[in-house]
Amino acid sequence: MPERVWITKKFEFSASHRYWREDWSSEKNEAIFGLCTSPYGHGHNYELHVTVTGRVDPDTGMIINLSELKKRVSVILSGFDHKFLNLDTPYFKERIPTTENIGLVLFEQIEKSLSNEGNFTVVKIRLYERNDLYVDVWGKK
Repeated sequence: MPERVWITKKFEFSASHRYWREDWSSEKNEAIFGLCTSPYGHGHNYELHVTVTGRVDPDTGMIINLSELKKRVSVILSGFDHKFLNLDTPYFKERIPTTENIGLVLFEQIEKSLSNEGNFTVVKIRLYERNDLYVDVWGKK
C-alpha cells in the first residue's frame, strides 16, 4: 500500500498584464516581448492546478480538506482575478508578469497560506495561460 497520495484541485481566474521594462527602450521591449507590450495589456482566462501530497488520515480518508483548500486558494486568487496585474497587485511592480513569474508568486502565496496546516505538502502548481502554454512550479522535495 502506498504511503503517500497526491491530489490536485483546479481553479480558474481571469487577469490581464503587460510585458514591459522601463529601463529598456521601446524598440528593445517590442523586439523581446512583441505584441505583449501594448500599454493596454492583454488578458487570459487562467487555469490553476494545485497539487498537494500527504498521508491519508485514517479518520477522514483525506490528506486535505478540499473545502479548506478551495477557501484558502480562492482568497489568494481574489487578489488576481479580473485585475491588471501590473497595476492592481503588489507583486508585479518590479517583476514582469510572465506566466513563469505569476506561477512563482502563486506558488509562494499558496504554500504560505497552507503551511503548518496538516500532514500534507504543496508539491506543485500548474498554471495554464492558454491550452497550449503552461508552467509548472515545484516545491522543495
